[in-house]
Amino acid sequence: MNGFPNCSANYTRIWNHYLVLALGIPQLTINVVSIIFNCTVIFTRLATRDLHKPISILFCNLAVSDLFTSFSGFWISMLFITNPDITIFGSQDMLAPYSLYTTSILSTIYNLVSIGIERYLAVAASMRTRFRVARNHSIAVVFISWLLAFFLGCLPLMGWNCLQAESNVSVLYSPFCVSYLVFIAMPNVAVAFLVPLFTYLRIIIILRKRKLRMQACGQATGTYRSAETQVARTSISIWLLALVSYAPFLAGVVFDAVNQRCHGELYPGVYIFRNCTAMLITLTCLGNPLLYTLRLKALRGLAAGRACAIGHG
Repeated sequence: MNGFPNCSANYTRIWNHYLVLALGIPQLTINVVSIIFNCTVIFTRLATRDLHKPISILFCNLAVSDLFTSFSGFWISMLFITNPDITIFGSQDMLAPYSLYTTSILSTIYNLVSIGIERYLAVAASMRTRFRVARNHSIAVVFISWLLAFFLGCLPLMGWNCLQAESNVSVLYSPFCVSYLVFIAMPNVAVAFLVPLFTYLRIIIILRKRKLRMQACGQATGTYRSAETQVARTSISIWLLALVSYAPFLAGVVFDAVNQRCHGELYPGVYIFRNCTAMLITLTCLGNPLLYTLRLKALRGLAAGRACAIGHG
């Protein structure tokens, strides 16, 4: 594991002023735009009084998670611009915003997984199961997701940090411990990749089988085929967005775990990569409102003709 004992902990200024602005201003801009986007989604959902539907509750909660991610990202970006060196050496001031940021990201991941499962159940229910997600189920999922995210995200605030014990401190995300980052990143990023991959692949397979059965009835309309194609594209987009957003962060955590070099040897390349991973995660908060509140509406129109599909199952 990495650490500071063999490094000369030089607390003089490291960051170049122009490099800080080149990284910090885009981060601030993306976070502000994301805050606006997700506030718009939340207000729109509340104004249309559509929250009695289970999926609408999950969509709104996803926007809330993305909003908190963007807000805490804005906070971290401001700390980076005003005092960039503390993002390298770490301090007590970084503990709270990093913990809130982690909590929000975890909540977003759990929401994405919940939406994928709910969409899968909604499509599969019309063919071979009678179970449907109710409003109370969605509320329970939201509560459990936030409870788990707060517990895991706030573990550093409860003592699992390396402000004092520097032998296991993260070089990229100080004052977090490397052990904590591995504990958080590995299972949650795997869940973010694998569960949506399974659910949306199953949705595509079910819709393809349904289309073939409808064709046997002579009812596979162009509208249905178009909706099916859009669902497939949306499913792929969702998975690719998660891959592009979280895979670089996971790579950074793995690098952090095996790294044996000091801060000066990693600057500036590795720290530029670290800041870019934060921007990619925030871009997810911009992409989610578009993907989940607009394009997934195609699923609602796929129930047409399902009686024929079931009859020929």
